[in-house]
Amino acid sequence: MPDLGAVLNEIAAEMAARPDRGVVADYIPELARADASAFGIAVIDGQGETYAAGDADIPFSIQSISKVFTLTLALGMVGDRLWRRVGREPSGNPFNSIVQLERERGVPRNPFINAGAIAVTDVILSGHQPSEALGEILRFLRFLGQDDTIFVDKAVAASEKRTGFRNAALANYMKSYGVIENPVDFTLGVYFHHCAVAMSCRQLAMAGNYLAHAGRNPATGLSVVSPERARRINALMLTCGHYDGSGEFAYRVGLPGKSGVGGGILAVAPGKASIAVWSPGLDPSGNSHLGRIALEMLAKRMGWSIFGTDGSSAPV
Repeated sequence: MPDLGAVLNEIAAEMAARPDRGVVADYIPELARADASAFGIAVIDGQGETYAAGDADIPFSIQSISKVFTLTLALGMVGDRLWRRVGREPSGNPFNSIVQLERERGVPRNPFINAGAIAVTDVILSGHQPSEALGEILRFLRFLGQDDTIFVDKAVAASEKRTGFRNAALANYMKSYGVIENPVDFTLGVYFHHCAVAMSCRQLAMAGNYLAHAGRNPATGLSVVSPERARRINALMLTCGHYDGSGEFAYRVGLPGKSGVGGGILAVAPGKASIAVWSPGLDPSGNSHLGRIALEMLAKRMGWSIFGTDGSSAPV
């Protein structure tokens, strides 16, 4: 087995040298300030050891990666009743498509596109004030990440609210079909804030560790979800975690993963490792360009693809 620390250092060096870095998201003004030269990666292996390289300790806006954790929370609250309000199929469309939502009578295709995540947020909000719901999400992330310094970047949240007209349209359309039950402004407020959570690669890898180990965080010994639920969340990450680039990610990387337009990706090698990578430049589908390449290299060099390994090195 290759030395994981050495592999990460090699990948970080290769990523630092690449001229093709993608395009930083600018439709949320605060995200446009990200440093396109940044790259970080962190891995927690099955023994609980953490390996990191590059800018692994710099907090970044996790954006849609938060949807993995809100899905976990909502399933804990209402179980499979959640699937009456959101589907489980890949969208094949951009993350903020309203055309698909109209065609399917207000029911989002899956919990990882924007409409689906807004519906999931609405489930968490039910019976609570927005500040209480957001507090619950933040406490959950701090518990998973074992770090009370994880925070909501209020400047990013405000920037999202100022520019979130498409998300408001999605939420209001779902409200017209009864998919959204709470006041739209309340649901959107919680959604914008949990997408604005800031975490480092090291914190994010720790937070996702339960998904790599059948729902149990081996660092704490505590069960977060059942093995069956962890397996199903991983399945959704594999098929839907990268919007209309999900098939390409599965083809190239072969791991369940969830991306965010802040440039982060949380990936899971079941039974082996939890992985977080960050590089702000995005590809046309809104996924980290170098993040995907780095994960492809890591999966091949460590033999972690869930589809097996051919022993070859990653393409450049």
